[in-house]
Amino acid sequence: MYNKEQTQHLQKESISLLSHIDKPLANKDIETLRNVLRFHEYRYYVMNDPILSDGEYDKLYKKLEHAEAADPSIITPDSPTQRVAKGLIKDFPKVQHLVPMLSLDNSYNAEDLVDFDRRARELSGLKEIEYCVEPKFDGASISLIYENDALSRGATRGDGVVGDDITTNIRQIRSVPLYARFSDYGIQQIEIRGEVLMNKNHFKAYNDALEEEGLPRLANPRNAAAGSLRIKDPKEVSRRNLEAFLYHVSDVTLLPGKTAPEILQTHSGALEMLWNLGFRSPEKEKEVLKGIDAVIAWCTAFEKQRDDLPYEIDGMVIKANHLEAQEAMGMTTHHPRWAIAYKFKARQATSKLRAVEFQVGRTGAITPVAKIEPVNVGGVTVGSISVHNEDYIKEKDLQVGDTILIERSGDVIPQIVKSFPELRTGGETTIVFPTHCPVCGYPLEKPADEAVWRCNNSNACSAQIVERIIHFNSKDAMDIRGLGDAIVRKFYTQDLLKDIPGIYHLPFDEIKKLEGFGEKSVTNLIAAIEKSKTQPLHRLIYALGIRYIGETTAKVLANAVNNLYDFKDYSLEQLQELEDIGPKVAGSVYQFFHNEQNIQLLHQLETIGLQLKNEKKELHTVGNLSGQAFLFTGTLHKLKRSEAEEMVEQNGGKIVSGVSSKLNYLVVGEDAGSKLEKAKKIATIKVISENEFLKMIEG
Repeated sequence: MYNKEQTQHLQKESISLLSHIDKPLANKDIETLRNVLRFHEYRYYVMNDPILSDGEYDKLYKKLEHAEAADPSIITPDSPTQRVAKGLIKDFPKVQHLVPMLSLDNSYNAEDLVDFDRRARELSGLKEIEYCVEPKFDGASISLIYENDALSRGATRGDGVVGDDITTNIRQIRSVPLYARFSDYGIQQIEIRGEVLMNKNHFKAYNDALEEEGLPRLANPRNAAAGSLRIKDPKEVSRRNLEAFLYHVSDVTLLPGKTAPEILQTHSGALEMLWNLGFRSPEKEKEVLKGIDAVIAWCTAFEKQRDDLPYEIDGMVIKANHLEAQEAMGMTTHHPRWAIAYKFKARQATSKLRAVEFQVGRTGAITPVAKIEPVNVGGVTVGSISVHNEDYIKEKDLQVGDTILIERSGDVIPQIVKSFPELRTGGETTIVFPTHCPVCGYPLEKPADEAVWRCNNSNACSAQIVERIIHFNSKDAMDIRGLGDAIVRKFYTQDLLKDIPGIYHLPFDEIKKLEGFGEKSVTNLIAAIEKSKTQPLHRLIYALGIRYIGETTAKVLANAVNNLYDFKDYSLEQLQELEDIGPKVAGSVYQFFHNEQNIQLLHQLETIGLQLKNEKKELHTVGNLSGQAFLFTGTLHKLKRSEAEEMVEQNGGKIVSGVSSKLNYLVVGEDAGSKLEKAKKIATIKVISENEFLKMIEG
């Protein structure tokens, strides 16, 4: 529908309008804004490939809405404020919704909600309104029709009036009942609305599976869900483990002689009915509140737990609970006046890729970092984003100068979702990966089985040395408080600290002269350094930064020897005989302990007073968990991970580092990851909850 020149022009107009979002619109700009919005509606609803983030689109939409409200004479019948987006993909039969699927008005702050409540009270004549508040699911909208208790049709939202018939694909979603006893409520036909989602864990597992097959990963759960609905192979739809939340009854036809059930007189009642009939309605997530102050408090509190949910939400939906009040308020051609969406801080935004810098990690890995035009995403200003490796750059088709879509979910590191090649003007430049280390100039190498280029000049590359010192001090390693990233870099550049043993020989008299280092801070640092000498062997092993060695594997290695030097005499075969030590880890450990410079480092640390001997705590072989292997995944609510692992060992069990046939129990907390999906494929592994684990401990 839009060629390359039109696309570039309209995106340029979008950026211009956004950069002057607070300035009044001239009459000549009104139609430009309408054309821009129509274009982005097409990209969103038809192409399923938006160029603007939701937040940026909403800003433009609000700008037009305010202009038309100020001067109603400029409103045209085809204005985006008067209708929903037009145009549909022609892969599926077209069907008309029984009732148009309207949009929701949006709000971004408490003032908007207060204003919404004022208008709602004026329209309804009520002094105080009872609201039903529920999550605003970030997925793909659907409409379902049930006739005589059977699912007869499922459709996409489409343009709000006509959608695509996707009944076959809807039937693959297990949270959608094929039959539901609506007749128990006197209902012959019903149209209900909802959202199709991909659970965060299912999304990660599916992406991992794609990667194993050599296929590109999907951008995010929302796009994955929307794209799934239009897949022509139902088996592939089923493979994606989609879920559906049903949250609105839009039309009801009663059985002859029946009257409308009382439960449908409120929105919360409709959610309860759907829940009772086996639908995944937000019955458990909803809250019925009186007055807008209570609503605002609830929305604020819910936003804080947004990242703890197993699915993506981008706000809350506030609806007048009683249908009588809804009818009194009515609706516009665009949205109902009795509902509003309170949007959380945006998690996506568009920006420009201005440059790529290449950073060197502690293992010599070269990581390209994209420098972008700073943009606020999820309440945080983002100016740098890791683009991982050379293959990632090629997969995302990134060039310097590109317009890019970035995403940040909670505390997760921001990522580039995609670039927009259709917006290129010819001034973009290819990202060229270096052939030599950007810090020390050493030739880079890339093993055939890896995606990462490395600098193997580990003992002379200053970047690697600094990163190793930082890792050594970190919380889960030697836990030296007061010697963080910035301090290590400062000490290194001032020749106060040049290697790991140097931590224990710092010139504190000189440090006291530095700005920001008083007597107390230096005293605390000395104490933290001295305390690190008493850390157990497994922490030292982890602190050494041996490639592939995490905290759990470090414990396995520590328990295998009486003294760290013992590993000098281990063969590759002996290392692989240890619990959960595969060829890759064994090779890394073998290489470390057959490097003379590393052995010299251990001698230095031993002389300083660090623990190279394994003061093994008494191993408990008898207990409720005797002989059983455990692994924990996800967030536990009653125990810390370290406490849970300690309880296993105290009761005769053992902790393993990964999912394999050697694992007996996988204890699953909230937001469990790919380990859960792997465990489901091994029949001998029992998947249990935190509470079930605690019952096992109690016996």
